Amino acid sequence: MPEILDQARAQVLENGVGLDEAGALAVLNLPDEHLPAALQLAHEVRMRWCGPEVEVEGIVSLKTGGCPEDCHFCSQSGLFTSPVRAVWLDIPSLVEAARQTAATGATEFCIVAAVRGPDARLMKQMREGVAAIKAEVDIQVAASLGMLSQEQVDELVDMGVHRYNHNLETCRSYFPNVVTTHTWEERWDTLRMVRDSGMEVCCGGILGLGETVEQRAEFAAQLAELNPHEVPLNFLNPRPGTPLGDRPVVEGKDALRAIAAFRLAMPRTILRYAGGRELTLGDLGTRDGLLGGINAVIVGNYLTTLGRPATDDLKLLDDLKMPVKALSATL
Repeated sequence: MPEILDQARAQVLENGVGLDEAGALAVLNLPDEHLPAALQLAHEVRMRWCGPEVEVEGIVSLKTGGCPEDCHFCSQSGLFTSPVRAVWLDIPSLVEAARQTAATGATEFCIVAAVRGPDARLMKQMREGVAAIKAEVDIQVAASLGMLSQEQVDELVDMGVHRYNHNLETCRSYFPNVVTTHTWEERWDTLRMVRDSGMEVCCGGILGLGETVEQRAEFAAQLAELNPHEVPLNFLNPRPGTPLGDRPVVEGKDALRAIAAFRLAMPRTILRYAGGRELTLGDLGTRDGLLGGINAVIVGNYLTTLGRPATDDLKLLDDLKMPVKALSATL
């Protein structure tokens, strides 16, 4: 057994203390023959410190496309030639999307907008939309609206938004290669305000942007420092017309190594399957990840790409005897 796995068993599994950057890097560099042992240990850590339940979430885009930022992976940027164009969703459509999400058994519904940060129009639509959803659908409402001011953070709390998603996307050292229209530190400032407000922090990123293995370890350590409630783990699904449209897809075994490393760095965090897993891992790899540290999934489609049918994921969870987390007003 590699020394890092022995260390992780004592430190993470027994004591609940996550691996540091060097430890995460050692897991990311494990040879293929030790990957099953790493995934098994990550699963044991998840079961011990998070329990067997899996949180299921659906997402919908309130404003799609036309974003002024230049995130090089994103087809919603108005600066690239990708085919996504700006669209707004009306309130009845938002409520119906929440209703359909709840019907899958999901407890979490995230409203997303492709913006640098919300303007007065978007905040007004959020207030009306969240109120309409809460009046008609029994589901927790989360939001992802870009960078926030303190006033906007306070307003979202007042609306009853219980969790805010704002991804750091990649580690601090690699971020300028992916985004030039704002800084990593600006994202960090929003996350700090959200955490201080009492809202749950949802923060993850995308693997396969061109970062090195060392930078993946750096990213895991920076997320652990933030201590988010939830980390959505995306794998790049290269989008036509974007600067990263010709990037290769992450190898399945590298994706699984990352899942194990992120779980061992953050033993108590909700680690959520997000975009790109279908392309990177397929059905068998998706199962391996659920048995390797993942304890939450986004079901259905993503913002601009297709996902697996929700019924497929729910059947897989049933096959694995993993109960879907029940809705709780006291999350």
